[in-house]
Amino acid sequence: MRKPRLLPRRITLRARLTLIYGGLFLIAGMVLLATTYALFNQQLGSKTKVLARTSPAGESTYIVDGDPASLSSIADAEKWMSRQQATLHEAATTSLLTLGGLALLVVGGAAAGFGWLVTGRVLAPLHLVTDTARRIAAAPAAGRGLHERIALKGPDDEVKDLADTFDTMVERLDHSFDGQRHFVASASHELRTPLTVGRALVELAMHRKSASEDVKQLGESLLEINSGHERLISGLLLLAGSEKEITERLPVDLADVVGHVVAQSATEAEQAGVIVKEQAGEAFTLGDALLLERLVHNLVENAVRHNVEDGGWVSVLSRTRADATVEVEVSNTGPVVPPYEIPSLFEPFRRLGAERLITKGAGLGLSIVRSVVRAHDGHIDARPREGGGLTVTVTLPACDPF
Repeated sequence: MRKPRLLPRRITLRARLTLIYGGLFLIAGMVLLATTYALFNQQLGSKTKVLARTSPAGESTYIVDGDPASLSSIADAEKWMSRQQATLHEAATTSLLTLGGLALLVVGGAAAGFGWLVTGRVLAPLHLVTDTARRIAAAPAAGRGLHERIALKGPDDEVKDLADTFDTMVERLDHSFDGQRHFVASASHELRTPLTVGRALVELAMHRKSASEDVKQLGESLLEINSGHERLISGLLLLAGSEKEITERLPVDLADVVGHVVAQSATEAEQAGVIVKEQAGEAFTLGDALLLERLVHNLVENAVRHNVEDGGWVSVLSRTRADATVEVEVSNTGPVVPPYEIPSLFEPFRRLGAERLITKGAGLGLSIVRSVVRAHDGHIDARPREGGGLTVTVTLPACDPF
C-alpha cells in the first residue's frame, strides 16, 4: 500500500509578512547600492585633463587634473593616470560592493527580525480571535462555550471591527441556542399535562362496567399512542437537559451502571428473543450518574430493539484503557447498516429504513447518547459489524475512584 504524500507545512501569515518586509528591504538596499556604485564608476571614468608646462630651461612638466607630476612624457602621464584609476576602482569595489553588501545583509537581517516582532504584535488580536473561535468550536455540547467573548481592547481599526463582529455573531448564536432549549423544555412540560389528563380519561372509560369490547380495544390503542407521546416528551426533556453544562461531577463506576441497565433490560430482551451478554469491568469516570445510566440504557435498548428476529444477541462491556480513558462498548446483531447512514442515526427523529418506523422508540435514543457523551467531554464512535448490526463505543475520561 502506497504511503500518502505528506503535504508541506503551511507558511504562517506572520512568516509571509516578515519575508515580504525583509525581501523588499534587501531589494531596495541592493538597488541603492548598485545606483551608488554606477554613479561612482561614472565619475571615475570621466575624462582626465593633462596639461604640459615648459620651464625656461626647456624641461617639460605634466599636470594631471591640476596636480603637478614628475612625468617626462605624455605616455608616462597616461600610465600614471591609469594606475590611479585602477586603485580607485579597486577601493570602490571593496568599499561599496563587499563591505556595503555585508552591511546590507546585517541591516537586512536586523530589519527582518524587527519586522517579525512588529508583525507578531500586529497579528496578536487575530490570534485571539482564532483561539476564541477554536475553543467555541471544540465545545463538548451544542451551545456550550458561546458565552465567551473576545472583548478586544485597542485602537478602532479593522482588526477591532472583526473582533466586535465576531462577538456580535456569537452573542446572537448564544441567544438562539438558549431560546431553542428553553422552548423545548417549556413545550414538553406544557404537553405533559394534557397527555396525563387524556390518559386518565381513557382509562376511566375503559374500566367502566358498561364499556363494550370495542371501547376497551379503542382505549388500549389510545393508551399505546398516548404512551408513545409521553416517551417522546420525556426524550425531548432529557435531550434538552443533557445539553446543559454539568456543574457537579462525581466518580461513577460504569461497571455498576452496565450491570444495572442489563438487569433492567432483561425482560424486554427475553420478549424479543435476544440474548444480552455482559462483561462489566471496572471503569471509573467523573460525571452525572443519572445521565450516564440513561446513556448506557439507550444504547442497550437500541441494540435490543433493532436486532434480528431469531438468534440475536447484544454484547455490553465496560473497561479501563491504558491511555487514561474508560470505554463502554455495545455490539449487536441486526440488519446491515451502510457506513454512510451511521452519522444520520445520531440526529433527532432519524431512523434507518422504513422497517424502523414502527418501533417503540421516539427516534431520540442515540441523539440523547451523543449529547450525554459531549456533556462528559467524551467521544462516541459507531461502526457497522460484518454480517449486520452495529458496534457503538463510548470513550470517556477516566478518574481515580478515591
